[in-house]
Amino acid sequence: MPDIAYVRLRRLLDTSTFRLALIYLALFAASAFALLGYLYYATTGFMDRQTAETIQAEISGIAEQYRTQGLLRVKEVIEQRSAAHPYRASIYLLTDPFGHWLAGNIDRWPEVQPDADGWLVFPVSVEQEDQPAQSRRAIARSFTLSGGFSLLVGREVEDRLVLQSRIKQALLAGLALTLVLGLAGGFLLSRGLLRRVDAINRTTRHIMAGDLSRRIPITGSRDEFDQLAANLNAMLDQIERLLCGMREVTDNIAHDLRTPLNRLRSRIEVALMREPEAAETRALLEQSLADAEVMIGTFNALLDIARAEAGSERASFEPLALPALVADLIDLYEPLAEEKGLMLEHHGPSQLTMVANRHLLAQALANLLDNAIKYTPAGGRISLTVEPGPVISVSDNGPGIPEAEREHVLERFVRLEEHRGTPGNGLGLSLVQAVARLHGGQMTLADNQPGLKVSLDFRQISGRRAA
Repeated sequence: MPDIAYVRLRRLLDTSTFRLALIYLALFAASAFALLGYLYYATTGFMDRQTAETIQAEISGIAEQYRTQGLLRVKEVIEQRSAAHPYRASIYLLTDPFGHWLAGNIDRWPEVQPDADGWLVFPVSVEQEDQPAQSRRAIARSFTLSGGFSLLVGREVEDRLVLQSRIKQALLAGLALTLVLGLAGGFLLSRGLLRRVDAINRTTRHIMAGDLSRRIPITGSRDEFDQLAANLNAMLDQIERLLCGMREVTDNIAHDLRTPLNRLRSRIEVALMREPEAAETRALLEQSLADAEVMIGTFNALLDIARAEAGSERASFEPLALPALVADLIDLYEPLAEEKGLMLEHHGPSQLTMVANRHLLAQALANLLDNAIKYTPAGGRISLTVEPGPVISVSDNGPGIPEAEREHVLERFVRLEEHRGTPGNGLGLSLVQAVARLHGGQMTLADNQPGLKVSLDFRQISGRRAA
């Protein structure tokens, strides 16, 4: 158990969050220390200056009275001021040239040496009413009057020094408390974030073990971890869709290509067993060629879908004039539509441009037109419409697709039962959907009443604008 606790603590201390918390704490502590230090020295400096200025002002006043009124006046002033401060809050001492006491509230000269600035710091005995004598610190300055007389003026500063000491202790205690709270906050913050990261790690381990249904939990706080989890879950959904699609493609390829490959092999075997006759050999080769073209078309469609879903074709995006593309498609499919007795029409502005891959977009629209022509009965109408946005629609008045089957037909190799006998590989709508997603658009299947309307809506293209 102690080993587990140590490992958990070590993991916590090794997290980048805890390190960032320590860096922030160090910066904050340094700033707080500088600020509190400034406040301390500003406060104590003001007290020291106030005391020094008061003492210096008294020395100057007494010296002036000595010059103007003589020694007796100085003795009188000192005695008056000593009487006013019986507890030695202010200290006075006047001595003659031989060091004998003349006036003041202390009886002898302090036995201390002045500091570099000429200040004397010494203890004095202070007696207050109903209290025993106390030793308190005092600060004073000496001054020599003309004639050799010495004057000492000072202040008892014990209360001030005690206050300064308490201020210093309070500031240091506050700084220490800041450090403790900062460490505790960093510890708790790191612990909370580590739990979120551990949840992500647990999920990824399950996914790497093969459970693709796992998703990263979202707490609902809408913070950056929830945003990351949402994005990772969306990525996992896409990966799962692609893997499921790949498995389905593998199964469908194995199922759908087995028959034409077996036919192709059988024809080749029959051609080898028989005596070569030009007509029969040609017919067998033509049938084999047709089956090979079907397989090549299937593989090409799968390759186009894979490229569209991978996004590798975005590098070939370029400005594309949609009216010109539509005109080319109409020219290509109009004879086929007339041959089947269908009316093919198109509507749209004369100028409309979007950034796209011309080959893939043309292939997608060609698939839609090919499906419409294939499934619309004679006498029907097919319309290719382009609207600003852009929104491109292909509609017909054929049998349509039931609403319950519209999501299903977008899957690869899926064909409705009533269309099983018609040529095709079930990849057309899958390719159209992949191309729409590649361009940041959305594909929708709707009822044309009667018939089917397939729309490619590119109004939500991210990072590109249709002009």
